[in-house]
Amino acid sequence: MIVLGIETSCDETSAGLLQVTRKHKEILSNITASQLAHSKFGGVVPEIAARAHIRLVVPITKLALEVSKKSFGDIDLVAATRGPGLLGALLVGLSFAKALSLACRCPFIGVNHLEGHLLSINLDHPDLGYPYLSLIISGGHTELILVRKKFDYQILGSTLDDACGEAFDKVAKMLKLPYPGGPYVEQLALQGEDEAVGLPVPKVDGYNFSFSGLKTAVLYYVKKHPRYRKRDVCARFQKVVVDLLVQKVTKAAVEFSCRRLGIAGGVSANRYLTERMTRELGRLGIEVVVPSIGLSTDNAAMIAYCGYERFLKFGPSSLNLPAFARFEGF
Repeated sequence: MIVLGIETSCDETSAGLLQVTRKHKEILSNITASQLAHSKFGGVVPEIAARAHIRLVVPITKLALEVSKKSFGDIDLVAATRGPGLLGALLVGLSFAKALSLACRCPFIGVNHLEGHLLSINLDHPDLGYPYLSLIISGGHTELILVRKKFDYQILGSTLDDACGEAFDKVAKMLKLPYPGGPYVEQLALQGEDEAVGLPVPKVDGYNFSFSGLKTAVLYYVKKHPRYRKRDVCARFQKVVVDLLVQKVTKAAVEFSCRRLGIAGGVSANRYLTERMTRELGRLGIEVVVPSIGLSTDNAAMIAYCGYERFLKFGPSSLNLPAFARFEGF
């Protein structure tokens, strides 16, 4: 089966083809165009994102087919992100995918963006086994999920305010770093001292997360200390965020007897985070797995794979399937 995936949930237009046989899965192409126009605004502007998707979705899809050496007639299934995300952006990809399924006379399936991230781990690690914990950390989401088996999820905790990646970007903006700020914070943190700045560790009950108080603490610190050193603020901020993530994940892994943790989403590209997780959980005999960089950020291959798995289990989606902006469960 040849599956075409379409991803337009935020500011990246992605199309990719996945070839699936009984014995293996092969990513034939995974093409993503990032929208640099948002950098001057310090964040994603929904209207600009939607208009960019309109311009890009057709040429990116054609490029994905060209790279794969396939044609529209080879497509057996079209999968597209239906939410959560920016509604205008989602509607571009979803409408295009539905029209394409009609034109190609093949089924269509809508995919939950977060489930796409969940299953992206399985693309690189097919023998993960159940149960396992999954930590989804990105610019829009921070979710700790217990995966009992395929399509059987329990959401243990979510962020109560800012998402993890969002907090990185907002702190970067306070420090006058480029957008998206996460990689710049990580790079500067390597040069700083993580005990040189006093920032509080968020205290949140259960498995939930909160980053807005920490973000505000950075703002007050910067205003109070005009001669602050960016690298020290970055080092302390990053350490506090990772301390909180490690604490919650460790507690959940012990309570639910999980021997594996999968980390997905754009923030999983942060090496300090993955190295700390690997080291701290390794002491408890818990394996940490992370998708390759191309599968960590928003991408079409994970949507194609998730669509394929859901199609096998539940069949195709209706062509009147709506998009949704907010995540309210799987």
